[in-house]
Order: sequence, then C-alpha cells, then structure tokens
Amino acid sequence: MKTEKIIIWEPGEYCYPAAFGFVPNLRAYLHQDEKQRPCILVIPGGGYRMVSPTEGKIVAEKFYELGYQTFVGTYTTNPAGIAPLKTQPLRDLSRMVRLIRRNAEAFHINAEAVVLCGFSAGAHLCGSLCVHGKDIPDDNPAYSGISNRPAGAILSYPVITAGKYAHRDSFTALLGEEADDGELDWMSLEKQVDKNTAPMFLWQTVTDELVPVENSYLMADALKNAGIPFEHHVFPAGKHGLSLADARWASEDYGDPYTMEQTFCVTKALKASGGKLPEPLQNLLAFLAGQEDEPKERKEAVENVAIWPVLADQWIRTQLLRGRDDKK
Repeated sequence: MKTEKIIIWEPGEYCYPAAFGFVPNLRAYLHQDEKQRPCILVIPGGGYRMVSPTEGKIVAEKFYELGYQTFVGTYTTNPAGIAPLKTQPLRDLSRMVRLIRRNAEAFHINAEAVVLCGFSAGAHLCGSLCVHGKDIPDDNPAYSGISNRPAGAILSYPVITAGKYAHRDSFTALLGEEADDGELDWMSLEKQVDKNTAPMFLWQTVTDELVPVENSYLMADALKNAGIPFEHHVFPAGKHGLSLADARWASEDYGDPYTMEQTFCVTKALKASGGKLPEPLQNLLAFLAGQEDEPKERKEAVENVAIWPVLADQWIRTQLLRGRDDKK
C-alpha cells in the first residue's frame, strides 16, 4: 500500500487567520496496480475543534481492504476559538474532491465514483458539500471546471441540525457565538436538501449522548421527501464516536495522529507567545494525551455496529455503482 501526503492549496490560496502554518491536506492509501477503483474520502469528526485521529487512518485502511482507493482529509478547524470557520472547511473539502478527480488517472480512480465518509462534525461537513456544493466555486482555473459533487456520502453519527437537537459547540466553532438565523438555517442540512442533493448512507446509535439520534432521522426524512436515494441504519446502543466500533478501534490502534496537525501548530504558536492556552485547546490536548481528569474508560467493540462498513460497501456497490464497469 502506497501512502502519501498531498497539500491541497497552492501557495497564496489559503489564508485562514488561525492556521499558524497549517495547510489542509490529504493522506492517500492507494493500491499499486492498474485497476480503476472507486474512492472513499474519509473526513473525521471533532466538533470543528479538531480532526480526530480515531476516525482517520483506521477507517481509510478498512475501506482499502474492501477494495477502494482511499484518502483521509485534514481540513481547517477552530481549536482555540480564535476565528469562526464559516465556509473554510467546506472550501477545503470541495478542493479535495476536485483534486482527487483532477488526478483520477494517476490515482487509478473512477472520477465518477468518489464517495465521502464523514463522522460527527465531519459528517456535517460531508453533508454540507452534498447540499451546498453548487455554492462553492473554485477560483483556480485548474479546478474550476471540475465537479465537486460527490457520488454519495456515508454520514456516521452526523451533526445535521442547528435547531432543537443541535450539537451546539460544533456550530459555535463553525459560525461563532453571534451567528444569525440565516447562517444557522444555511448550515442546518435538513433544511437544504433538494433534488440535486447526493445520495446518502446514514448510521447512528439510539443512545448517542453527544449528537442526538434525531439528527440522522431529520436528514433521512428530508432525503425521503426530496426523492433522494438513501439508506438509514439505527443501532440500539453505543456511545458517540464509535468509529469502526471493532477490536482495532477498541484497542486504540489509530496510528500517527497526523490529523491533529493544526492543533499542534496552534499549540506551538500559543506556547511561544507566552499566553495561556484557551480552554477548548486545553481540552483537545488532554484528549490526545489521554490525560483526562476522570479515569479513562476502557473501550469495547460493539459487534452489531461494527458491521456498518460492510453495509456501506454493499450500498455503494449495489446503489451507486450499479451497471458500471468500475465495480471492485
């Protein structure tokens, strides 16, 4: 398996004020043969405060084993609460999809078979591209003529709504404390579904304690009403952030936490300035180092939930790739 880091923005294109040297990027996990394969672009969650390592490499490697060319996207987040993100993460993801399609021949990918796989706030980001992709142009002539619409999206325990069942801190990181109703409605994905929305595979647990399960129900209902193909699985039990929910996830074998690059850059800059780290950033660093005040709870695989990648693979092959020559 070949892996590589790909910077998505060219010099001068990226200017988020709290990046501190970070530039969004892709990590590729590519089969070294001439077979043209469908693609999974994995977008981890993290409340728009970080890009979680628990939902990155291990998920990409799982879909690689299922026969896909895979990527992990590390997008812009707001770890220190310095500047609302607005549409920057969405522009990052849009560029990622266009970059993959532009290089589809070199990556041995079917350009029409690029599927997103997002988790929590990362699922919100994927869903945002599914509903708002037409509103995200690319000023670079090398990418402006390439579609950013995914073939479909897997949304895992997704943040969807800014309304009654919102994960409020995700929207604070994204839009700031003073977001108006128009911004919140635009980012409430269930309100933005139309006939052009990409198909979706949704899954969540009833007992999700951070993002209420109503989020996925709201999205499924909106997709149904708009006539968009979708599949929706609700598992009876399991905490938020299950990732693969298998033995590897439970063992915390996540590999190099490269998705935390921006957090490391921000921390280094703030420490160098001599200032106290903001509370959101302190919490993230405690999470990464395993230094929570409470004793660390041992993770256990959730066997019935761990089947979701197989179900998603089946959905992609039978619903998105049906009748095409790009089946695995």
